[in-house]
Amino acid sequence: MSRYSRQTILSEVGLAGQAKLTNASVLMIGAGGLGCPVLLYLAAAGVGRIGIIDADKVDVTNLHRQVLYTTADEGKLKAEVAAQRLMALNPEINIDSYPVWLSKDNVLEIFSSYDIIVDGSDNFATRYLVNDACVMLNKPLVFGSIFKFEGQVSVFNYKNGPTYRCLFPEPPAAGEVPNCSEIGVIGVLPGIIGTLQANEVIKIILEKGDVMGGVLYMYDALSNDVQKLKIFKDPVASVVTELGEYEEVCETSPDIDKKTLESWKDKGVVFQLIDVREPHEYEQKNIGGELIPLNTVKDNLSRIREDIPVIVHCQMGGRSRKAVDFLYSKGFKNVYNLKGGLREF
Repeated sequence: MSRYSRQTILSEVGLAGQAKLTNASVLMIGAGGLGCPVLLYLAAAGVGRIGIIDADKVDVTNLHRQVLYTTADEGKLKAEVAAQRLMALNPEINIDSYPVWLSKDNVLEIFSSYDIIVDGSDNFATRYLVNDACVMLNKPLVFGSIFKFEGQVSVFNYKNGPTYRCLFPEPPAAGEVPNCSEIGVIGVLPGIIGTLQANEVIKIILEKGDVMGGVLYMYDALSNDVQKLKIFKDPVASVVTELGEYEEVCETSPDIDKKTLESWKDKGVVFQLIDVREPHEYEQKNIGGELIPLNTVKDNLSRIREDIPVIVHCQMGGRSRKAVDFLYSKGFKNVYNLKGGLREF
């Protein structure tokens, strides 16, 4: 009673509302920038069962926005660390940890035992997979997305309302969207958007207030502008009877991973390694690649070999992918993007 006294005193919550929270189950897709605030506030509010699905590990680049983690957590599984933090915050609730990648093979089984699904993913493949599973299982989907200084929130498939496909019927084509890993985001934005998502979850559970079903809420952190757009249900796009194929549209160029790169070195394969980061990044850490910053690639085509394989890398794989795509457009054939970039070393 003491733990929840500041919210049960609200007439909209009360003991009956707290009982609803205790009996509710919520699954969080992704324990990253959006997942961290969602999880913290749902656990603090006393949501009785919370699931966390994320196969990623904590990286130092996460820490400016993923507030569940500390520097000491680097290299640990996010789902497991998040579960430990939430139990420390509120030992009266139940936490399910799924340190796996969500796929069409496991999504229906995992989703089926939760009341509400919250999407904090950062790629289109997962968003469409999550939407389609929610439609097939008739689960409300609390959606959030972030991009640089802008964020979006909506609630899809709520009381037979519009779905994610009603807003975006099909994924964008490969190459039409910025790279998923390097677009950048101001650290406080996922906190703002994630908190709004948590608020929508609580309203759905309590059956109070105006839930953002059929509404796309858009927030600009630089201007503090807020816009709300009406979403209408598409009678065709909203129907999902089976899961399809879900391919990540960010990855458009041929990839090579760290293991293959090291294998090539061990076997004595002759190749050219190019680093497309900036000089100050190169000075901090490098793996011996030839420095050609991304914005200078077009002026340095003569330095890029065509007679041997070329491996291009950056910090996380985004800029190098752009460089590889550009080189292919200029007729280069034997060029590879180092998947994951320097963060894998």
